[in-house]
Amino acid sequence: MQATAAQTLRPVISTDQIQKRVKELGRQISDDYKGKHVQVLAVLENSFMFLADLVRVLDMPVVCQFIKPKYSRGQSGSANEVTEIFFSHEPDIRGQHILLVEGLVHSGVTTEFLMSDLRARGAASVKVVTLLDRQSARRVALQPDYFGFLVDDKFLVGYGLGAVDQVNRNLPYLAALI
Repeated sequence: MQATAAQTLRPVISTDQIQKRVKELGRQISDDYKGKHVQVLAVLENSFMFLADLVRVLDMPVVCQFIKPKYSRGQSGSANEVTEIFFSHEPDIRGQHILLVEGLVHSGVTTEFLMSDLRARGAASVKVVTLLDRQSARRVALQPDYFGFLVDDKFLVGYGLGAVDQVNRNLPYLAALI
């Protein structure tokens, strides 16, 4: 287990649990999109490990792209609202089926914004898959189409999720900072 001197980690979801759930999600998504091409848009940074494992178990043609929302800052310095979206390259999503991949859906505000933007760009459909769903923190009426685990822990790291200092994204499991 890795942690900085100031951090103690409590394992919450094991590597085996994650891999089992990713395979289950892959089967479900493959069944739902059978016969269709899908553009997978991964929201950086938290989704990169989940994306890598998920697309390897999907049984359909996929195009992988990355997006990174840019946020305005509130008075307290916390992220307020999405002001811009950066794409790895400008995708032509008109008429395409989009699977938005998140590492964690928290308030739902960013995810809702991204879904609306993708629909406005002419996507045939937009669905969301998230590894972690923190419904207790939801500020908008959003339900991911697919989710790995419901969580309530304040802050999780590992499997692509990082703390403020970006440490521990490399852990193959998820842990709570205590």
